[in-house]
Amino acid sequence: MKKTVLIIVFILVGFSAQSQVLISLLLGDKLNSDGLEFGLETGVNWAKISDLDTSNSLATWNIGFYFDIRVKNKWFFYTGVLVKAKLGVDELSDDDLQRLMTTNYSENGDYSQKINYFIVPALAKYKFDNHMYLEAGPQFGLMYKAWVEFNSDIDGRDARIKESNEDMINRLDAGVTFGTGYTLMKGKGMTIGAKYYVGLANVYKDISGTNNSAFFLKVNIPIGADKSNVENE
Repeated sequence: MKKTVLIIVFILVGFSAQSQVLISLLLGDKLNSDGLEFGLETGVNWAKISDLDTSNSLATWNIGFYFDIRVKNKWFFYTGVLVKAKLGVDELSDDDLQRLMTTNYSENGDYSQKINYFIVPALAKYKFDNHMYLEAGPQFGLMYKAWVEFNSDIDGRDARIKESNEDMINRLDAGVTFGTGYTLMKGKGMTIGAKYYVGLANVYKDISGTNNSAFFLKVNIPIGADKSNVENE
């Protein structure tokens, strides 16, 4: 029952996520206060899946929105949704393709596992006086699309084939994230940061030990925020 409720919540979040990003652009100044920062998060991430033959990272771009909520003094609660976020792994080997029961179209090309998730962090965050911060906590993901992608370029002819394998992949993902970063303009501007995610749930239903991991470089862009009161407290 709890699992069903979580799935429903993630689906509702996913359907509303794109409209929420638009709302953030239009109403960001009204959502920000001295105890709440709201804005857009974007960046790139390099993802892997453990216990596969390949160890090559899949590099992708992500975007979403965030809430940075003051709890007490310099302690904050950081959450939100990465609306467009992809995990997976690049350059699957022949052995990987067999384990994933995926068609081997040609040896002259690259295969990658790509999984689209709605990613929701729930992090405890501590901000220092020098505008650095540390954060850590759980992270959750809802898979809504997955496929193995074949790409080749032979004699100037590009080919791309996507083979869906959503049925092999667990819909819910969970793990822990820890990171650090710095807020520009003496704590009143954009925030640049890095975080690392370690998945604790199996990616594939029938292959144990397959866990997501990813390194994120991110930029947080507050919308309409006036931090003068925050910084003076």
